[in-house]
Amino acid sequence: MISDSTDLLRCKQLIEQKLDWGAGETWTSVDFENLQQRILDETGVSLSASTLRRIWGRVDYQHLPSNTTLNTLAQFAGYSDWRTFIRAQLPQELPPTPVEPLPMKSGTKPAINWVKLSWMVGLVVAVVLIGLVAFDQKQPQLNAEQYHFSSKPLTRSIPNSIIFTYDASASPTDSVYIQQSWNPRLRTLVDKNGQTHTSIYYEPGYYRAKLIVGKQIVQEHPLLIPTDGWLGTIATNPVPVYLKSSDYIRPDRLQLPIAGVQQKNVPLQPDVPMVKYFNVGNFKSVPITNFSFSSDVRNDYGEGAATCQLTWVELITDDMPITIPLSTKGCVSELTLLDGTHMISGKKTDLSRLGVDFANWVNVSCKSDGHKLYYHVNGELAYETALPQKKVSIVGIAYGFKGTGAVKNINLQAGGKKVFQAF
Repeated sequence: MISDSTDLLRCKQLIEQKLDWGAGETWTSVDFENLQQRILDETGVSLSASTLRRIWGRVDYQHLPSNTTLNTLAQFAGYSDWRTFIRAQLPQELPPTPVEPLPMKSGTKPAINWVKLSWMVGLVVAVVLIGLVAFDQKQPQLNAEQYHFSSKPLTRSIPNSIIFTYDASASPTDSVYIQQSWNPRLRTLVDKNGQTHTSIYYEPGYYRAKLIVGKQIVQEHPLLIPTDGWLGTIATNPVPVYLKSSDYIRPDRLQLPIAGVQQKNVPLQPDVPMVKYFNVGNFKSVPITNFSFSSDVRNDYGEGAATCQLTWVELITDDMPITIPLSTKGCVSELTLLDGTHMISGKKTDLSRLGVDFANWVNVSCKSDGHKLYYHVNGELAYETALPQKKVSIVGIAYGFKGTGAVKNINLQAGGKKVFQAF
């Protein structure tokens, strides 16, 4: 079994916090397959589910992870590479523990008993760790009413700086953080006696900002980062390439030509970029209990590493999004569908009807009847599932294309009445 270094253990903890699926020890095979897809989507690198199971100690394996694997895990955790991740860690070194010298006979040199010494060191570490755990468990539950937290976007354009106003003066510790979303990488230490903090958001969407004291979330609230009409980007780290309207908005469609990607000095191979189109916060929110959505899409790039022509249509909600993933027919195993509550992997579910021929426009639609969600592709039912039990509303629309693609005939209705229409 892989012997975890402190750094690898910390990296895995960050990934577990990011995913919010519970402890890695409880993950199922489907979870590791979903993680494989998430890592591929965000980093462009495919780590097999079996490799991930070895990393998390679910399979006996004696070798250490490769540099490629470590770099990819670090990127998924929010860092540029493994070396940057290690530099960002701030180990808390314990002060040396004084040890009484052993009595010796005059004129003899000390004989080091390595077994006893290692046992003593282990005992000291264990006692310290137990003490730290006990201290953590004694931390009192904080009173959320003693804390204040609010935010205000500065603009409708992207990037968007957000002014956070907070009052954490009641904190018993200096460990006060503001976190932009679920991602712990977007957590910043702030002055507990301060009142203002600003953060920048590089992509639109629906977030839940958090005020954290120690390890407790004392306040959180929804935060909608809107777009001023349509926004087009090419996903690059750490900041996307933002497109001009003239780059991709046509009279009858959204479409960034292949040459348009190249003109931005973004290579198409071997790491295929993701082109995204967003429209967020520009229409009245639509409850998913009675809605219908339809659109025509086409992926325009299928060369080399883009042979699967991975594509997704997303209904951004005030909770988990609803996504309609598409690919060429031979690649449906790589798809992951979101239904507002669950992630459905193409490795464990028959998503074959989401495999398409992008030589022609593909019509996708999603609707509800108050009981179920129905996904259709080219007029045929591709998937159906129960509606989320909690209240969920659509607040935006997004498209993503590995390589690049086009969109037209966008139509969103609520109760049979038009809410949003474009092209």
